[in-house]
Amino acid sequence: MRVLLYGINYTPELTGIGKYTGEMGAWLSQQGHEVSVITTVPYYPEWQVHAVYAGRGWFRERVHGVRVLRCPLYVPAMVTSAKRILHEFSFIVSSLVYWLPLLFGKKMDIVICPSPPFHLGLLPVLYGKLRGVPVMIHIQDLQVDAAKELDMIRNTHFLNLMFALEKWILRQSHTVSTISEGMRAKVLAKGIASSKVLLFPNWVDEEQISPLPSKQSLREEFGLLPTDQVVMYAGNLGEKQGLEIIVEVSEEFRQNPSVVFVVVGSGGGKERLKALTAERGLINVKFFPLQPYEKLSALLATADLHLVLQKKSASDLVMPSKLTGILAAGGCALVTALPGTSLYEVIDRHQVGILVEPESTEALRMGIVHALTTDLTMYRRNARAYAEQYLSREVILRQFEQHLVHLKSLHHPPKSTSRKQNRYKKYTKK
Repeated sequence: MRVLLYGINYTPELTGIGKYTGEMGAWLSQQGHEVSVITTVPYYPEWQVHAVYAGRGWFRERVHGVRVLRCPLYVPAMVTSAKRILHEFSFIVSSLVYWLPLLFGKKMDIVICPSPPFHLGLLPVLYGKLRGVPVMIHIQDLQVDAAKELDMIRNTHFLNLMFALEKWILRQSHTVSTISEGMRAKVLAKGIASSKVLLFPNWVDEEQISPLPSKQSLREEFGLLPTDQVVMYAGNLGEKQGLEIIVEVSEEFRQNPSVVFVVVGSGGGKERLKALTAERGLINVKFFPLQPYEKLSALLATADLHLVLQKKSASDLVMPSKLTGILAAGGCALVTALPGTSLYEVIDRHQVGILVEPESTEALRMGIVHALTTDLTMYRRNARAYAEQYLSREVILRQFEQHLVHLKSLHHPPKSTSRKQNRYKKYTKK
């Protein structure tokens, strides 16, 4: 197949959508498909263009067998709702340089558009209609719902306009995929036919990410003692997680120097967290940058307990991608989730972590105390078993590939032989 991916995030970004889209593209290329990507220069989660890409305009490169077409875009130093909208639209405009030739070149077999940003789907849908190509919108976050629930955008008319545009894009696409049952239910509630909504969960390379003993972790590199009880948050330091609660709960452990909070990652909220920590004079909170992918198993082995934090208002609007790595590494996660959400049901049903109420400092404190004074062997064993059974990259992507082949066959059926050709074949056979 000739596959086109159109998304704002891609390899070599280490977290979030870019990680999964990059792995998807590389895997499809390894299966022999011709994969092209229209994307930007990498900037996430630091919100700063990576140094080796700084100052470059439009250019092409080949990454893991994939033809990557990169565009410049506006990356704000301080992220606000208005600046983020400008940031996203700057990519749409700059990507037209690549879309216009596609209208007249060799036709793609399928276009896949990861979301967010949700409005990226406009160009794939228009291309699909003009060229007769099936389009898949893959939803990693329900961006408009989150913007409303988290009060990131308060203008009712603007929100209604975005909801209407999102609904049109989803209805015009041929398949809508998303990563959890809860998110799938919310997509269906938007009036999208169930026959076109596919569950396509995030995955993990369970061979690359595996349990390691503490002596192979990054404790020594991070300056941690073998006796330290490490509570770790690793990933994007953004708005949806409510990470200020880490600072608040760490104050409760100020008198217990053996409990150390380790925050690993980048994002728009990192400097604010560091400032809050400094203001309160907390020495039990340590910050470290994102680690290379090859160090991920060692990083995850550093923690006694992993924090997976969500705001109440973001329930089932996002699914924490960091959880797949924690499970594959046999880690125990302390998860803030509401009953009835997909995240809560998975953790509870399979006993792969400890659940506490979101946005409650006291509930989080009690959960940490419980976890650090409990034998977590069962949770760790269950976590690894769950990853092997349900999150295998090979299994999930193989099923996804089968869906793409089926989608292509519906829109590009084998050409039938004409009557004249049939008569000719019969004549020559005689």
